[in-house]
Amino acid sequence: MMNRDWLDRRTEEAIEPDLEIVDPHHHLWDYETVYGRYDIDDLRIDTGSGHNVVETVFIDCGANYLTDGPEHLRPIGETRFVANRADATDHTPGARITAIVSRADLTLGSGVREVLEAHVAEAGGRFSGVRHSGASTEHPSIPSSRPQPPLDLYSDPAFREGAAVLADMGLSFEAWQYHYQLDQALALAQAVPALTVVVNHVGGPLGLGASPDQFEQILADTRDGLAPLAACGNVVLKVGGIAMARTGVTWHERSLPPSSDDVLDTWGDMLEWCLQTFGPSRCMFESNFPVDGETCGYGVLWNAFKKASAGYTTDERRDLFADTARRTYRI
Repeated sequence: MMNRDWLDRRTEEAIEPDLEIVDPHHHLWDYETVYGRYDIDDLRIDTGSGHNVVETVFIDCGANYLTDGPEHLRPIGETRFVANRADATDHTPGARITAIVSRADLTLGSGVREVLEAHVAEAGGRFSGVRHSGASTEHPSIPSSRPQPPLDLYSDPAFREGAAVLADMGLSFEAWQYHYQLDQALALAQAVPALTVVVNHVGGPLGLGASPDQFEQILADTRDGLAPLAACGNVVLKVGGIAMARTGVTWHERSLPPSSDDVLDTWGDMLEWCLQTFGPSRCMFESNFPVDGETCGYGVLWNAFKKASAGYTTDERRDLFADTARRTYRI
């Protein structure tokens, strides 16, 4: 859970406060969850904390599903909820929610078109894609995705048929899996080359409880899984998700939250590898809030990204902080 009192023990002045940011990954809940409540007022606290966050992208988190009607249409409630919040951001100062990614069961195959059309109808022109998570683990402390998927979900022929419908409708797919499942994301990207596949959270390294040596090996394994994905022109990488406790970071156990330099001490080499391997035009920095708020502050995280990219050109940084997201989500 995100603890603002603890996070407020470490604040940093925003580096390059005029640099435009489109935050391509956050969630919203208007009720208590394992990550706490995180509604539009909470998002505005973070996006208004000093960095120039002008637009955001909501990503599926199972919020406010419909409680009756056909099961496959119940995720429409999430899009309806977020579209309401997005409308409010259009008429108040601060960052605007300009794209929505919700859930649809792609194992419906061609039948998923009905669900996607319903999402589009609810979203007020903001619906951009689907996240049907494949993250699966037997780790007792880490939940799998909702509902628990098989390890090879992305290889299901019906799933791929549904993914082809996404591509046909000009929508993108958020690939959220753990690092040992990256071969499945690769196979999907190759099987549906017309589909834009957005790999979440630097590939999903899972290192909860890992020793320092084990953590480094997990990152090496993640790079091995990501490298062939970089050869697929339809794949985009989200560079973030690095403050989730499940990655293996233990910053939440300290009396003070990490500084941006602390973040780079742990993740700097991995971030640089991602930017070099995929290129800035296919990478986008993300906050993953409030989930990354488990261990790191919003402003600190963006400072870390700015420091990590300081050696890149103005155009490259424009991609990393805003334009890759705008192209990917058709903002």
